Formats: sequence, C-alpha cells, structure tokens
Amino acid sequence: MKSIQEFLSYLNELDVRLWSDDGRLRCNAPQDALTPTLRAELAERKAEILDFLKQANLATSSTHQPIRPVPRNGNLPLSFSQQGLWFIDQLEIESTAYNQLFAVHLCGSLKVAVLEQALTEIVRRHEVLRTTFQSVDGQPVQVIAPNPDLSLSVVDLSDLAEAKQSAEIQQLAISELDRPFNLEQLPLLRVTLLQLKAAEYVLLLAIHHIVADGWSGGIIIRELGALYEVFSRGKPSSLPELPIQYADFAHWQQQRLRGAVLEEQLTYWTQQLADAPPVLQLPCDRPRPAVQTHRGATITLRLGVEVTQGLKQLSQQEGATLFMTLLAAFQILLYRYTNQDDICVGTTLANRHSRDLESLVGFFVNTAVIRTDLSGNPSFRELLGRVRRVALEAQERSDLPFNLLVEKLQPERNLSHTPLFQVMFVLENAPIDTLELPGLTLSRFELAIAAATFDLSLSMRETQQGLIANFEYNIDLF
Repeated sequence: MKSIQEFLSYLNELDVRLWSDDGRLRCNAPQDALTPTLRAELAERKAEILDFLKQANLATSSTHQPIRPVPRNGNLPLSFSQQGLWFIDQLEIESTAYNQLFAVHLCGSLKVAVLEQALTEIVRRHEVLRTTFQSVDGQPVQVIAPNPDLSLSVVDLSDLAEAKQSAEIQQLAISELDRPFNLEQLPLLRVTLLQLKAAEYVLLLAIHHIVADGWSGGIIIRELGALYEVFSRGKPSSLPELPIQYADFAHWQQQRLRGAVLEEQLTYWTQQLADAPPVLQLPCDRPRPAVQTHRGATITLRLGVEVTQGLKQLSQQEGATLFMTLLAAFQILLYRYTNQDDICVGTTLANRHSRDLESLVGFFVNTAVIRTDLSGNPSFRELLGRVRRVALEAQERSDLPFNLLVEKLQPERNLSHTPLFQVMFVLENAPIDTLELPGLTLSRFELAIAAATFDLSLSMRETQQGLIANFEYNIDLF
C-alpha cells in the first residue's frame, strides 16, 4: 500500500481534490476519475487522510500562508515566470516567440454585440488581461488598467469558396501569431471574429504568454459560454466575483519562494539533474544549425477508444496516472532511437495548488525536467514505477520557476539547442470542451500551425474518440 503522501499525490495527479470541512472529508473529482477501487481506498483510509490534512494545515499555517488580496496603491511585482518572459522581451525586441493563439468554432445564431459584451466582462473580471508591464528603477512592475478596453475585429470571409476560406483562416491565424505585442501597452489580448457563413464563425484569441497559459484558454472559453448565455437573455453576469487576482498570486509567490523553501527545491533539482546529458541525440536528417531555428511541422495520430481505455486500466493497476504511463511509453520510444538510457524530457505542470487559482486566468504553468533511468533493460511496469516516482517528486516541487533552475545550474549555453532538454511531452489537463448553448455551439477549432520551440514535442489530449497525439518537430533537423 502506498504511503499517505504517495496516495494523496496520486489523487492530485488525477485532479481529485480533498479537503476537511468541520471534520468531514470532502471530495471533488472529474467524471470517471474515482474508480470503485479508489472509492474503496478513500473510505478505508478516511481517518488517516483527515489526520494528515489536520497535521498539514497546522504545519503550513506558519510557513504556507494563504493567498490574500494586496493593496493596489504600490508597485506590484511580477511572478517569477513573468520576470523570465519580461527579461527575454527586453533582449529580443518585438519577439513573437511567446505569442499564443486559441481558436473557437462557433456554430449557430450569433449575436456579435453580445459576444463582445461577454469578452469585455472577462477582461473586467481578470485583472491580468488589462495589465501592462513597466520598468521602475530597472525593475518590472505590473500596472493594472482600471477599466476593460476590448475591441472585437470582424472579418467577413463568407464570399470565399470553402478551400479559399480554409487557406485564409490559416493565413490570418499565422499573421496574428506573427504580430508582436508591446508589453508596455494594452492590449495583450487581441480578438478577431471570422465569419464563414450566416451561422458559422471562427473566433481567434491571440494572447501573450506573460498574462495567460494553456489552462487559461479553457477558463476564457468556459466563461465566454456562460456569460454569452445570460447576456443574450438580458440578464446580468451569473459568475461569482474572483476572491483573488493574479497580482495577488505574484506577490504571494515572491514572499513564499525564498529562504528554506527555495533552498529545498533548488537542492532537489540540482541533485536530480546533476551530470545529466546535455543533449538527447535523436537521429537527425540534417546537420543541427549553429543557431536554433523554430520552423516546424506536425503529424497527428489517433489512438482510438479501445487503446485509450487499455492505457487507463494499466495506469490504475499500477497506481499511476495516464500522464505517467504515456510518458513512460514515449521515453521508451526515445530510447529506441537514441540508444541513451539516461533521458531528460521536459513537461509542464499546471502549478495551481489552490482552488482559487483553478478559475483564474494567468501564467501559472511551470516547466519541469523529468529525468528517467532506462538502464538494466526494465520491464514496462518497472519503468513505469521509475517514471511514477520521479513525476511525483517533480509535482511536489513544482513551485521552482524553470528560469531560476537554469540560472542555478548554469548549463553550458549553446545557441543550437535549448538547455537541459530538447524534447517536450504534454498531456493537456484542461482541454477546451464543446459547449452547447441555446442556439449556439462553441467547440475547439484546429489550426495547422507549427512553431517548433524544441527539437521534438509530443502533445496529447483525450477526446470522446480516444487520445489524440500531436507530434511537432523542427524541419531544419528532421
């Protein structure tokens, strides 16, 4: 049986939230996450879990203060991750490397004015979407505009043939990604509505990574659906006011991540990545350029419902998450092509430890390096156990910003590749779902756009038709 810490870490990976409410154990979990086996173990270990939560609350009361609103009349610091992007922006003027694009397919009778009203309300709700970044005495600070100022651009493509429409959508999307943002000026969110037919549209949301991450995209789309529905009926917003904002998190993080807390995380990662191989030697078709390029292409694979269910069952049998199982399989694939048994793969961690952060737009996601030992010809189950252990350790120490880790380790800089890892693996944990509204459907719109940040990236997400795997690769290497 797992230790209580391992069991709770495993539940956290499954996005199962536990808390104590007046001595009663409360639980919030995604659909199908709590299998009969897990439910039985929760019931069996209820007293143990409540005792652990009580002790944890006592231990953290003095060292892990809750996030509280801070005054807005002084200089507001950036989070550590924001600082990293701000410094990059200072060095690479008009860089578009950290532009993101979310695309939403809208089908039905759309009220454009109501859509713009809903988007404006989202910008009002989330301060970070009306935040700019100024330099005060050489240090960056957040400056929050008091009122939302959003402009919805509308482009009519309805006169074009379907093939030309598709090409124009791609071109407009690429143009949005290639337009730089000025971090000192609003907006850092640009919204364009493309009309394809009388009752079909595509909504493009271009946003700088310094104010939002991938999880934030899901929040924006879900709130857009909820607000559009009530505004179209002439009703006020039904969404509760947010108890904290991103600036409050940034201040809390700057206060918390120092001293012993910072030193413990730095010590772990320094030891974990000591003497790691600097480059994963994938067999390339072309010589590696002296300076890394970002020209990319993608290949998409679908695993199907049966394979997906089999992977989930294996994960449950081994006390692992689907993420861990998929990562183990991916690392075996990398071993096959590199013949290296010491493999470092980058991944992203949501880093939203508080329930208040789960519904907040902002740049929370953190990058972690999962280093796995594949030596000794392990069975898949044995390797999965190794991946599980390292992944849980990484999750428990996910606060340390990646830029601080690189600064601490000081790997030999080489402009031809990224430091510490060159291959990324991501399992989307907050995919954009289809939203059915009265008279209107919102769903994810796929764009065939690739910008290779790494040599190779594998991004996976689960759909009703099974897992989808998207391989993105650098075409100057492969």
